[in-house]
Amino acid sequence: MTADPVVRRDVDPRLLRAFVAVAEELHFTRAATRLYVAQQALSRDVRRLERELGAVLFARSTRQVALTADGERLLPYARRVLEAQDDLVAAATGAARPLLVDLNSPGLVFGRILERARALAPECELMARFESGLTGSAAEIVAGRLDVSFGRYAGLDPALRAGLDQQPVRYEPMAVLLPAGHPLTELDAVPLDALAGETVYAGAGNPGTPEWTGLARLLFEGRGIGIAPPAPLAVGPEEFERVMAKNRNPVLAVVDFPAMPGAELRPLVDPVPLSPVSLVWRKGLIHPGVDALRTAAAALAAEEGWLEKPANGWLPATDALIMMSHN
Repeated sequence: MTADPVVRRDVDPRLLRAFVAVAEELHFTRAATRLYVAQQALSRDVRRLERELGAVLFARSTRQVALTADGERLLPYARRVLEAQDDLVAAATGAARPLLVDLNSPGLVFGRILERARALAPECELMARFESGLTGSAAEIVAGRLDVSFGRYAGLDPALRAGLDQQPVRYEPMAVLLPAGHPLTELDAVPLDALAGETVYAGAGNPGTPEWTGLARLLFEGRGIGIAPPAPLAVGPEEFERVMAKNRNPVLAVVDFPAMPGAELRPLVDPVPLSPVSLVWRKGLIHPGVDALRTAAAALAAEEGWLEKPANGWLPATDALIMMSHN
């Protein structure tokens, strides 16, 4: 007895674009505006996709639209299909889609890598974002809403790492941002043990940056340095400056952290703690912009010794193994 043949179903990409737009907007009118189509046509396409797949993708009411369990399950697959189609068209026409690159914060060295990549691939549109730590970015990359980010790859959940690729970029020396008038501002560099008894802000409670808080916990362990408890996230430099002036907690940072009024940055020494930075992108992503970013990162790392680990540098063993993967 032979098995029944598998029935092949070819899904129109237009229907998938309608589904993804509604899933991201959770509003048919906004999704129709985004796609430049009539709302009736969009609703018709979504219903047709549901019929073809034999699944209800949205729970609709007069007040809201929500994804069903089937819709949640199918959404990442739909995004990957549309991305593959965009890549196919780009390969045929030579016109790549825009690449979305999260730099975490303005003023960091990642911006130099982006500018070098733009010079290497002027035909590409490399769009900067300033939104999140690597954990937050990685979830967006895997979901297809972002393409590239930077940060501590070893601090990611293994389930996230399974959908990503990485290239080590830099051992970034860490620093401490001190409120004006703090006694340690009298030093040109702050020995790590001088922070004993201090409570240092390291992003605890921020869902986008647990990889950074985890690095701080490893660094402070056994040194008598506390981590400030979770607090509402200060968004924007003005709010960050206000909260820092109010709480007067030192802030764990990196040596290239942009200048901030009312605070002074000092490098940490004895030992020099290192923040391991990788370039991270979605596994299987083929895009000339990614090639340009990888080339730019490697060139700057070679020119400026970013991957030369200081003899007195501190780094967790798991991070060291990942950072050595470039050899």
